[in-house]
Formats: sequence, structure tokens, C-alpha cells
Amino acid sequence: MTTVDKSAPDTQAEASGAGPLLSLRDVHTHFPVRGGVLRRTVGHVRAVDGVDLEVRRGETLGLVGESGCGKSTLGRTILRLIPPTSGQIHFDGTDLTRLRPDRMKAMRRHMQLIFQDPVGSLNPRMTVRNIIGEALLAHGVRSRQERHEQVRDIMQSVGLDPDAGGRYPHEFSGGQRQRVGIARALVLRPRFIVADEPVSALDVSIQSQVLNLLVDLKRRFALTYLFVAHDLAVVDYVSDRVAVMYLGKVVEIADSVSIRERPLHPYTVALLSAIPQPRPGEARQRIVLAGDVPSPLTPPSGCRFRTRCPIARQICTDLEPPLESKAPGHSVACHFSGEMGATA
Repeated sequence: MTTVDKSAPDTQAEASGAGPLLSLRDVHTHFPVRGGVLRRTVGHVRAVDGVDLEVRRGETLGLVGESGCGKSTLGRTILRLIPPTSGQIHFDGTDLTRLRPDRMKAMRRHMQLIFQDPVGSLNPRMTVRNIIGEALLAHGVRSRQERHEQVRDIMQSVGLDPDAGGRYPHEFSGGQRQRVGIARALVLRPRFIVADEPVSALDVSIQSQVLNLLVDLKRRFALTYLFVAHDLAVVDYVSDRVAVMYLGKVVEIADSVSIRERPLHPYTVALLSAIPQPRPGEARQRIVLAGDVPSPLTPPSGCRFRTRCPIARQICTDLEPPLESKAPGHSVACHFSGEMGATA
């Protein structure tokens, strides 16, 4: 992979210091668990359990964590594909949680999703031209000629042959199908994209091409990304800032350089230790976490990471650590932040 320049702001809004494009305040997304003959609610899966987050205009915020930590649910909650249980989601000053369905539909012109699965997310009975153009039709572009012209333009922008619009998804490779998914998300010219593990289903040789495409499209179309992934190396490559999520909560957030070089949360340190070293001969202490991720149905008391944390103490059982600033632009939820990073 080539080096991505993240030093300069990508949009005039970010450069002028405008407020965040997206702001989350105490967002919860719980799913009821029903049991018994009467199918009564016996508990709730706390997939997202009190998230405060901001996404600045023109940035890529990486959201990373193990499978089951709630990151994909959070991305879909932001887009209101899954209704939040409570909390506020402000997009460019508008609280999405208060919008009626018709106004939310209009808002989705500005907010789109790139799915993880480039096969299952595409209708096999529709041509690529119709798959990409379906959003245009749903948002009032009735002229077939206009839709076809916009589809051809966006196909060319993502590296697809515009003349291949009459083909079906099975006639494309995996990387090409993901480009179709990217084109579908971009055809409405949105401002905000949730990229839900967009390269995890692709061959390694194709992943870097798609990542570089996303970086290029961000600059060309002045996009803002929430980039969801479980691979911290991929997140570090494309992101300006990184938020680390564990069992429904954000436990650390900082710029990508600080996360890579000065991680403060033990969970972040463990994730970094799993990344292979790029240069032969360099050693990194591998940290293997004990046990499995606890169930979000019955999360541990206090710090949710304490059952797997090698430096956990009694206070971690008794008191949940708040997400608080430890350095400029660097927040962490840990009673003993930095201890493991200093020794690992």
C-alpha cells in the first residue's frame, strides 16, 4: 500500500473549523430477547450502550473492534436503518431521531452505506445499471436518460466500464462487485458514507485497490467517512482519527498516529500487538487476551473489558471508567490508562 497523506483537511468546511457533521450523544441500541410461551421480553442485547461520538467534516473516522462489539450496529443506527433505543444523532444540526419517515428518506440522499458483502448486497436479478440507478429513481429522477447518464458517470468514477451497465452482478469479479456497491452509494452525491467493512470479503490483492479508491473518492467528492473494520492496520491506513469499540462502548479515540504509537487502553494495545510487523527482524510483544468477548446480554459490571484485561484491579469491577481526555484530542475509558502501553 502506498502512503496516504492525511495531514491536510479535505474540505473547506473542515479547514474553516466548522462544527462536526455528525454528533452522537448517549446513543443506545438494544434488542429485546423474548422467551416463554407468551414470548415475553426476558432481557435485552445491549449492542450499542451509551456512545458519544463526533465525526468532523471531511475526515475519515475509523471504528474498530472485534466481531460482536457493536460497530456495524452503530453504523446502521446512525443511518436509522436500525432505530436507536435512546439518545440523539445530529447530522449537520438535524436530530435524526426526531425525523418522520418521509423526512428521513430525504435525508438519506446525504447519508449512504457501503455494505460488507459485495455479493449478497446486490440483487442478482437486476442489471448493474438498474442497481446503481435505483436510488436515483427512489429520489425523484424520473428521466431514464438522465439516470443512465448519471450511472455511467459514477461507474467511470469508481473504475468500472460504463458500457458494462447491462451486465448482471454474477458477471463481475468480487472487487468489481464492491465497486458497484460503492457506485450505488455515491450516485446520489452524498456527504456522509458509512463504509461497513468494505474490504474484509475481498482478496488481499484487491483490498489495497479498493482502499485507495475510497481515499481518492473522498477527495474528489468531498466525502466524510465512518470506516468500520475489525483490522486495525486497515483502519490506520485510511483514517484521520480512530475510535476503538468494545462491547457496545467506545473505549478510546484519538488521531491515527497517537493510536498507533501511544495507545492508552489495554484493549487497543492488544489489538495493535496482533498486527504483523512490516519489516523482518522487528519484534513486537504479542498479547493474547484470555477468554471470549462477554455476552452483550449480560455485560460485566464496572469496566466491560476487565474480564480479559491483564492489569484489571478491584476498582475495575466496582466502577465503570468514563471516557475522558488524557491528552489533547486523545480520550480513553480506563482507570489505569497507559500502564500496559508503556510495558508492551
